[in-house]
Amino acid sequence: MSEPEYIPANEDPLARREEPGRNLAVLVYILQALSFFVGGITGLAGVIINYVKLDDIKNTWIEPHFRWQIRTFWIGLLWTVVGIVTTPLIIGWFVLLGISIWIIYRIVKGALALNEGKAPQVP
Repeated sequence: MSEPEYIPANEDPLARREEPGRNLAVLVYILQALSFFVGGITGLAGVIINYVKLDDIKNTWIEPHFRWQIRTFWIGLLWTVVGIVTTPLIIGWFVLLGISIWIIYRIVKGALALNEGKAPQVP
């Protein structure tokens, strides 16, 4: 019978679920998802949480999630504004559809990686 593989406590995805910064990252992913239904105000609240707590999670496995969430917010905001401005030209509707799909993808990919105890990976 082979010996089970030793996994240090900080490398165990289940042990990582107990870290306090993880709950903040979960909260921000939820706020980002809710922003589709409440006009984006919860997304703004989420990015504020990211910036306020960024120093607390510095050099942890959760920091890439905060950076991922911050980038998702700002790029999403930029392209949403571009989409809204260009809606009279019809192209704006496609921009808004594309950025919506992209934001949903980022939220889901980040939340799944967080659940697995890993950092989100850019394809």
